Amino acid sequence: MTTTSPLPAAASDRLAKRNVLVLVAAQAVMGSQMPMIFIVAGLAGQSLAPNACWATLPISFAVIGSMLTATPLSALMQKYGRKAGFAVGALGGAAGGAIGAYGLLTQSFLLFVIGALFTGIYMSAQGFYRFAAADTASEAFRPKAISWVMAGGLLSAVVGPQLVKLTADAMVVPFLGTYIAVMLLNLLGIFLFTLLDIPKPKPPVEGASKGRTRMEMIRTPRIVVAMICATVSYALMNLVMTSSPLAVVGCGYTKSNAADVVTGHVLAMYIPSFFTGHLIARFGAEKVVAVGLFILAGAGAVAMSGFDLEHFFIALALLGLGWNFGFIGATTMLTAEQSPAEKGRLQGLNDLVVFGGVTMASFSSGGLMNCSGGSVHAGWQAVNLAMLPFLVLAGGALIWLALRPATEKA
Repeated sequence: MTTTSPLPAAASDRLAKRNVLVLVAAQAVMGSQMPMIFIVAGLAGQSLAPNACWATLPISFAVIGSMLTATPLSALMQKYGRKAGFAVGALGGAAGGAIGAYGLLTQSFLLFVIGALFTGIYMSAQGFYRFAAADTASEAFRPKAISWVMAGGLLSAVVGPQLVKLTADAMVVPFLGTYIAVMLLNLLGIFLFTLLDIPKPKPPVEGASKGRTRMEMIRTPRIVVAMICATVSYALMNLVMTSSPLAVVGCGYTKSNAADVVTGHVLAMYIPSFFTGHLIARFGAEKVVAVGLFILAGAGAVAMSGFDLEHFFIALALLGLGWNFGFIGATTMLTAEQSPAEKGRLQGLNDLVVFGGVTMASFSSGGLMNCSGGSVHAGWQAVNLAMLPFLVLAGGALIWLALRPATEKA
């Protein structure tokens, strides 16, 4: 079901472009905390955890927090608007930074993990930036709006890792300064949302259609394939990225090298966003998703071919590019299938499924990395080999959708 913007295209796009600028700024400022956390949480967890296999548990709990709050945040935004939901996300991120900092100060792994759970509230809210970009956009501008907002992560890809370099050892307790910086970024970024101009959803008119139920939605072929591809793209990116700092440092390189690898990865996640929307508009979302899955497979192949620093840089760059094509393409497929009445239910359901998959990937990452084969090299190989069955699943789903008659896809 393809829907158009309720506003005339020209007026809609003027408003959409203003909102896109605000959301890009939010991605740049507040989004910096995500690469910061992915760089240091596993390393800090390794020093606090009673068992090395639990090193990436804080990252897993951040993803769990995101999964658990996706549906409530979506419902809150449907009732009170995007500003309210994004403000709650920022407050959750600030609380996560504060609790994580206290956990480091007291050397409490439990508190550190609880802080990560609160960080997941911000992570979930950030996931809705891409949907907010589409709210006031015309159908023609929608793929570009989503893509440009994702491109806002480009600055965060530079700022986040650089802040890690400045703050990781700035205090007596390692990484304490990083978590204090995370708290401050959230408090600063919350003011950006006052500039958003996205109308609150109108209450449903009595007797008006409420749209499809969740069960009806997941029986729609294009929706279910979009969810599968979004989940696989995001989960595999998380699986490999979560372990990459441990692998880089474990292979004898420095924490600064690990930060640089993550910088290259996050740049590759967001730089393509300047043209991903144009590619989707020209070739179609399904084809762009297919290319993304192929690139993710290439990332795994490069990672398994060697352990030089160059292998890490190239593999993580390909991982970011594959995620960009796969995730933005799948998001565009999903937004084209929603009606205004269904938006809150569908977006919440989608992010519940996506972050459920990311949670499983994050849990698996630490175990595969630290507890497979007895060496860093064997663990890194296991992490990348684990991508294969899920890429086959997503690729098969796309082929299944393409072979269905056009009348049955929607």
